[in-house]
Amino acid sequence: MAEQTHVLFVEDDDVIREATQLALERNGFVVTAVPDGLSGLEAFRADRPDIALLDVMVPGLDGVSLCRRIRDESTVPVIMLSARADSIDVVLGLEAGADDYVTKPFDGAVLVARIRAVLRRFGHASGGAGRAEDSASGASDGLLTFGDGDLEVDTEGMEVRRSGRPVALTPTEMRLLLEFSSAPGTVLSRDRLLERVWDYGWGGDTRVVDVHVQRLRTKIGQDRIETVRGFGYKLKA
Repeated sequence: MAEQTHVLFVEDDDVIREATQLALERNGFVVTAVPDGLSGLEAFRADRPDIALLDVMVPGLDGVSLCRRIRDESTVPVIMLSARADSIDVVLGLEAGADDYVTKPFDGAVLVARIRAVLRRFGHASGGAGRAEDSASGASDGLLTFGDGDLEVDTEGMEVRRSGRPVALTPTEMRLLLEFSSAPGTVLSRDRLLERVWDYGWGGDTRVVDVHVQRLRTKIGQDRIETVRGFGYKLKA
C-alpha cells in the first residue's frame, strides 16, 4: 500500500486510547489519538484523516455532536464506539451520520476488521452499479431514472438528482441506493443489505440498516423506499 490510512481516534480513557492506538499502528495505520471532542474537531480539521473513530461519551464535545460537526464538513467514514449496546447510543450516533458502530469492550482484531470493511466500501462506492443498469427505466450510459423521472441516479459519476437538483449522499448512502437500484420493486432483506452494503460476512445489527434507510428517505423522498413488514425494504419501480 503506497500510502498509509490515517485514523482519527477520540477516546477519553487513557488505557483504552493507548492500547487501541498501538493495536492500530501494529496493523499499519497512522493514528492521531486525542482525549476529548474539541481536540478531535481540531485534529480533524488539521489532518483530514481517512476515517474517524469516535467514542460516544467524551468530554468537551460528545462523540455524537462531533460526528455531526464532521458530517457537516465531510463525507469521511465515521465509526462510533459505545460502552453500551444501548439503542439510544446506537441510533443517535447513526442518525448523526455515522456509518457503523462498535460496542466496547472490543477485540482489536474485530475493530481492525470493521475499519477495513468501512474503508473497502468507501473505496468501492460504485459496487452494484452494473447490476442496476438494466433494471430501471430509462437507463442510459449509467443514468437510471425512477418513478415519474424525478429521481435520477448516475452510476458512473456517482451523483443523484431529485427534481433536477443534486442530492448529497455519503458513500454508504450511495451504496445503499445503488443496491436498491439494482433491483427496483424487489424486496431486499436487512441481512442482504448488511452483507452487500456494509460488507458484513457475519450477522450484524439491523438497526444500522434501518437508520440509514430513514436517512436516505429524507434525501430522495419518504415514499420512494417502501417498508415490507417482516421482510425488508424495496425501492418503488
